[in-house]
Parts: sequence; structure tokens; C-alpha cells
Amino acid sequence: MLAILSFSSCIKDDIKLPTTSPKAEFDATVTNTPATGLTYPVLTRVAGYGRPVYTGSPNTDPLITRTSGAIKFRINLVGQQFSTDQTLTYKVVATPAGYTAAVSGTHFTTSGTAVISANSSFAEVTVNVLNTGVSSTTPVVLVLEIVGNDQVQPNNNFRFLGISIAQN
Repeated sequence: MLAILSFSSCIKDDIKLPTTSPKAEFDATVTNTPATGLTYPVLTRVAGYGRPVYTGSPNTDPLITRTSGAIKFRINLVGQQFSTDQTLTYKVVATPAGYTAAVSGTHFTTSGTAVISANSSFAEVTVNVLNTGVSSTTPVVLVLEIVGNDQVQPNNNFRFLGISIAQN
């Protein structure tokens, strides 16, 4: 006698979605070590997306100097993507003690907004470094903070990014 047994189970494919609202964070802040005494890095080199600044030889990330021109930093969306564009705001905040502050319009310009396109997880912030024409051994620093929008709030751990612009 031949007995045929059949086993079956019912596995429900539940997709787990985040229960918190999506967050925005600076990619370079996530991947680089905070500066001494701060909770965020102060970059002296242009960071590659999704990795720490590379300072080794022979492939060295470029220094950020008064002749760098436009440099871009990525903002990551952490959480579910949107079917519509999300315009996030960011602002320049006070430079921490011990650093010389970069002056908007003299050392840099930036728009204050970045767009995460529909069905995407990234936006770019462009900082236009201006050449003051004056050489100095003292770098200037600007600090950006993600503000977000009504639907996307900043990730508190990674919302700041410091950028040091060499003046030589």
C-alpha cells in the first residue's frame, strides 16, 4: 500500500514598514567620524557618497579649498520613499567655538533647499565655494543643519555637517 502524505503550511508574507516618519540625514555625517568635541564631522575633503572620506594614497579625495567651486553632499532618506517630490530645507548654523566662521556671500553660497525626487531616497546639497582671492593659513568653517519639511524630519543623530574651506 502506498501512502501519500502532503504537508502544507500557510506562511503569511507580512511586509514590515517603518512605523515612524521618514528621516533625512547627511550621508557624510553617517560615514565620517565626528570632530573632537562635536557630534558631527568637519570635513576638509570632498566625501564620496556612501563611504568615509578617503585620505590614503594614491587615490586621495580632493581637499576643499577656496578654489573648489561647486561641491555636493548627499542627503539620505531613511524610510519609505514618496510618490511625489519632497523639498527639504536646510540652514547654515553657528560655527562652533575654536573655528573661524565662513561668511555667506564671501566664502560660499548655498540655496537652503534640496529635493528628494519621487521614488528616490536621495537629494543633493550644493555648496558653491567662492574664491575670495585672499590667501590665508586659517580655514573657514560652515555648518549645515537639515530642517526637513512636514513629512520628512531630520535624523537628530546625523542632521549636522561641518565643512572646512582651506584659504590657501
